[in-house]
Order: sequence, then C-alpha cells, then structure tokens
Amino acid sequence: MGLLILRCTFFLIASGTGVYIMSANDSLVGLAAFLSIVALALTLVTVDIVIPRKRVIWISSIYFGLLIGLLLTASLGYALVPLLPPSGDSQFQYNLMVVIGISLCYLCTSFLVQTRDDFRFIIPYVEFRREIKGLHPLILDTSVIIDGRIAGVLETLFLDNQLVVPRFVIEELQYIADSADRNRRTRGRRGLDILNRLQKMQRIEIRIDDTDLPEFQKYPVDLKLVELAKHIEGRLVTNDYNLNKVAKVHNVDVINLNELANTLKPIVLPGERLSVEILKQGEEITQGIGYLDDGTMVVVEGGQNYIGEKIVLTVTSVLQTSAGKMLFGRFEHVKKNDEAAEELPSAEPDAGRIRNSKSEKNRRN
Repeated sequence: MGLLILRCTFFLIASGTGVYIMSANDSLVGLAAFLSIVALALTLVTVDIVIPRKRVIWISSIYFGLLIGLLLTASLGYALVPLLPPSGDSQFQYNLMVVIGISLCYLCTSFLVQTRDDFRFIIPYVEFRREIKGLHPLILDTSVIIDGRIAGVLETLFLDNQLVVPRFVIEELQYIADSADRNRRTRGRRGLDILNRLQKMQRIEIRIDDTDLPEFQKYPVDLKLVELAKHIEGRLVTNDYNLNKVAKVHNVDVINLNELANTLKPIVLPGERLSVEILKQGEEITQGIGYLDDGTMVVVEGGQNYIGEKIVLTVTSVLQTSAGKMLFGRFEHVKKNDEAAEELPSAEPDAGRIRNSKSEKNRRN
C-alpha cells in the first residue's frame, strides 16, 4: 500500500512538472517536454514494478565505484600534466581526461559489483547490513519443525532468540502434507501443526521470512537455508546430518537438536547401578535389551531370561556414537516392587559385603 501511494505521488509530481514546463514554453516544445516527462515517469515506475527485489549493495557498489573512479581520474590528471606538452591542445587534454575518467569509473564499478560480497572488508558498513546486537536469529529447517522437539525446548524458555521460518520451508511442508504417501502426509501435517503451535507462543518472536534473492533461485532448499543464514547472520537449527555438514563447510553456525539432546542426557559412569525393563533379547544369546526414559539403549549381559521384567544392573561401559549413547551392563537381580532408586546397592564391589555384615551384627545384638 505504501509503495502504491509513493508511485502515484511520484507520477502526479512528474505530471505537474511537465504541465509547468509546457506552460512556460511554446506549444510544440512544451507538449514534447510534457510527454517526455510523463513517459520517463511511466518507464521508471514500470522498471520499479518489474524488479521488486532490490539490494542496497548494488547502489553502494555503483556509488563507491564512481567515487573511486573519479578520484583516480583526478589523481591521474595531476600526474599526467608534467608529461603533456606545455603548448598542447587544451581540447585534447580535456577529451583525454574524459576517456580516462569513463574507463576508470567503469572498471572500478565493475570490480566492486563482482566482489560485492567481500566489499565490506575493504570499507566497513558500505553494505548497509543490519548490525546484529545480542542474540542471533534462529532459522528453522523442515526436519526440525517436523521433529517437534523445538517447541518443547522453546516452552522451557531455554532459547530466547528470534525464530525465522523461510517461506520456501513452509511451501516444502505444504508439499509434504499434500503427498500421496501416507507417512509423508502425516509428517507434513505434523510439521504444520508444530509451526502453528510455535506461532501461538506468547513469549516467542517468530517471523516468516520472504527473502527470495535472485541468486537463491538456482539453489536447492538446503543451500537456500545456508545462503539465508549468511545473509541475515543467523544460525541454522536442524536435525539433518547432511545440512549440518554443508553449513559447516560454508562457515555457518548450526544448532543440531540431536547433539543438544545427547549433551543434555544425564551422565552415567561405569560402576553405577540402574533399573531398567528388559524388552527384548540382544544379538548375543545371553543379552537383554532395555531403554532408559530418555531413549538410551541398555545392553544387559545375563538379562535374556528376564524379558518383560524390571531388573537392576551395574553399568560396565558406556559407548558414545553419533546416534547417541549406548550403555552396557551386568545383571544383578530382579527389582522388587517396593525398591526405590535411592535404595539400590552401591556399585562399589565391597559395599554389599559391608552392608550384609552390618545387618548380621544388628541381628546378633
């Protein structure tokens, strides 16, 4: 709406200027001037409408290119004065400086336009980029929205950054939700539900980003996310292993929720005692498999005969993998119904004997 008002105002001012010039000149000359000004105004408005996405960096590159070109031309002019004959043709000198000036302005502008991404290191802030103060925005990709754990993390107020959801990510979610495959359709609809849940959070600032720069068109979604993160100086939040690697190659900060979840899992050391329910038999004949509340898989040696029961085990080793932690333990005994976690015997090898000797002494007394 604001652009429409601006364009109409510009056209009215241009038309008024044409009418003023037409009234101050002869009929034919004034009419030609009026039509020329109106045609110029229409051309400018049309170009403005046809090219909706503009970048300030182009204006800054052209501006500084012309400025540097003119400065070099003036400096070169002073340097060439001693080399030119004293009685030389002044018109020749003028024409020579014009040619040199045009050439230098073109070369400087072309150079800055082609190296515009590195231009900010030569002259600070010529890119007119928004200075990021405080927390960097978090850019959500499709996988982390479908996963849904980001909503729980944000509800705990663990993260207070602004959330950015690109328009092309929403389009990808909608495409998945409309898929003919039932599983993909379910995942897509879950992603849209999670996105709706994020938008309803009162303390979370979420923004739908419509940035669609011309250079984005040739990239797939993953590279679009990387380029957008570099453009707005944000951080990617993802569960996608490949996107994580690609982002790191481009020196873009990534928050991987799987790595965050593994980091926040409680630390279990060899020798500690845990209680777990045996759910199935392991790869070895004597092994049983169980899971902790956080999803950590536990391999219990000697637990094959206790499937469906809660047992107490002693942790013997911990294996850290890219998918998470795996615990290996040794079966101790079946957990009683009234046995609390803090009442479990200690993992120290002599603790059991010490406790039994104390109990025996109390009975004798």
